[in-house]
Order: sequence, then structure tokens, then C-alpha cells
Amino acid sequence: MKIFATTIALLLFYHSYSQWCITNVGPTTTVDSNVQSVVLVGSSGTINFVGCPGVVGVQDLTSLSTNLNAGSTYTISIQFGTCDGNYSGKGQAWIDYNSDGIFDPAESLGTWEGIPPTPLSTFTFTVPAGSQNGATRMRVTQQEGASSLPLSPCASFAWGSVMDFTINISNGIDCSGYPGDFTNDAIAVTSLPYTSSGDNSICYSNQNLVYNSPDLYYQLNPTPLMQSIHVSLCGSSFDTFLTVVDPQGNVLAFNDDSDNCGTSSELTFDPQGQGLVYVIVEGWGNETGAFDIAIDANYLGVDENETDNILIYPNPANDKVTLQGIVGQVSFTNVDGKVIKTIQNYSGQSISLVDFNPGVYILTFSIVGTNYSKKLIVR
Repeated sequence: MKIFATTIALLLFYHSYSQWCITNVGPTTTVDSNVQSVVLVGSSGTINFVGCPGVVGVQDLTSLSTNLNAGSTYTISIQFGTCDGNYSGKGQAWIDYNSDGIFDPAESLGTWEGIPPTPLSTFTFTVPAGSQNGATRMRVTQQEGASSLPLSPCASFAWGSVMDFTINISNGIDCSGYPGDFTNDAIAVTSLPYTSSGDNSICYSNQNLVYNSPDLYYQLNPTPLMQSIHVSLCGSSFDTFLTVVDPQGNVLAFNDDSDNCGTSSELTFDPQGQGLVYVIVEGWGNETGAFDIAIDANYLGVDENETDNILIYPNPANDKVTLQGIVGQVSFTNVDGKVIKTIQNYSGQSISLVDFNPGVYILTFSIVGTNYSKKLIVR
């Protein structure tokens, strides 16, 4: 069921970067129930909004802003009311403290229910110390005829209000040192094999709408010698989801649960004919946490099984390498296909790697007239 739902989501929503659910959200008419006023005095600046007439959909009031400090307490005053008739309804407000594009239940400032006219609603709230610095959104919703609380910040309904304001947060988490939130700051994978650790629970937002979980983007330029590329999140601390896309958003591969590592994800894709690709790490549903990512490639012409008696040591290597079981001409080629070094009559001596940059190299040699290849990793 997870895979089926994921496939549909990939087909419908991939690369649709709408955050804070602003499409097909809010009232479909302008009459009756509406938020009449919103006042929030921040550490500097004040939001002071007076409503009516009503607006269809999400009312974009992001030009109105105030500044809040993480760890500080504030009071917001909201008049849930009407621009026409008086009908029973419910209201709620949220601030997206972690700026992930989602108004989570834990980010609610308070709720209201009644039949206008009712007294002004005041909600006192503390901005979490772990909030993300920078601009984010506050949403205020009033929904006529809502059946229960809490409300959905992404609901579509007939009568009421949905309005968004800008909140600027300071003294929280500085996310400037967390690349990979968007394609234009994707984490560059410059050589394979590649291993790294990450955590999508802070400083990352939801750009890829397969799931609501925050995403991390890695970018990789496959080379012509790469036959296949394997990506693994095995050992991650949460239920992960992996996708590989090209710059146009076409899905090249995806995986939810791996046969080898349970709810962690792994996949192998064919890079032949591809230029730049993005590897996207996210969680299933809303899940977040720490993960380990490993990316490696198999190379054209490398047949490890037929040359088990050939030894390359050490491998990975640093400054020199020795070959056992090989005599005659040997060549070292980088993954771009450029020959870096050729030895015409190798006879077991140590080979200096001082001119080799860190990365993967293909060692080619001949045994009884048959050409073989082995992979060498230089650190």
C-alpha cells in the first residue's frame, strides 16, 4: 500500500514546490463568517489587520509582518467574526516555527469556537527555542460549520477565512550552514564512493511533495564509465524514502522500504545518458531523524569475479599501491575516461600515486591475451 500510494504521489506531485498549502485551500465564497481583526505586537513591529470584505482562498497578507524572538512569550488577539450573517464556527492560528512549509499541530497558537459576535480571543504563546531564524508564515483560519477542533490548516470549505502573515524569527537556530534544502544549494557529491551523515529534523523544509517530511538534496554528475549507481540509507534512525530525479523533475528511480535494511531505503539506477541528477532523502509521511547515506558506482569493463586472484593493496590507497598477479602493461584511468598513468613493464614494484587526485580509478591489464579491469580507490 505504501508503494502504491507513493507511485501515485510521484506521478501527480513531483517537483510541485507549493509550500504552506496555498492552492485549493480556504473559503469558496466571500460572505458570512470571516476573521475581522488580527493584532500581534512583536519584539519589534506589529501586525494590525482589520478584515472585511471576505476573500476567496488564502488571503495573502504576507506584506504585514512582525519580529519574534525564539524563547520569548507573546500574545495575539484575534476577532473571529463575520462580514455578513452570524453562524456557528471554529477558528485556529499557527506559526510555522521550523519553516518546513507545514503548519504542524504542535505549532498551534490556540483555538476558538462559537457564534459571532463573541469576545476577542487572546492566545499567549512562547516561540520555541529551537525555532529556525528567518522569515516564516503565520496562518489564521475561521471555518463556518466545522465539525470539530483542531482544524486543518489546509482545508477547503464554503464560508470563512484563511489568511497568512509573515513572522521574522531571531535568536533561534541559524540554518545558514545546512545546505541541501533546495536544488540550487544541493550537496555536491564530487567523487565516489561517497559517505555522509545528515538529519532532516532541523533546518530543512518540504520541497518534494511525495510526503510531508523535510527533504535533503544531493547532486551528482555521472560519468560515461559508470554502469550503475547504488544509493543506500541503510541504518537510518527513521522510516526513509529515496528518489532520484533529473533537473526537469523526471523520476529515474525511487524506493521506500528496502529488502536489505527494512524501513531504510536503498536503490540502484542506470546513469547511462544522464547528466546532472539529484538524490532526494526524505521520510515516509512526516518522519524525520538522522540518516547515513552511501553512494557508489559499478563501472563499465570492471569484472571483479573473474580476477579474484589479482590483488591490489592497499585498496583504498593513499600514496602508493602494489599489484599482485599482474605483469606487463598496466594503465590507470579516471572515471572520466582519461588515462592518468601507464606502466609498460610492470613486475611487482610499488607504484607511486603522488599525481593522483582522490577518487575512483580503473586499473586495466591483460592476462593471456584477455583484457581485465579492477577498481582502485585513492584517498
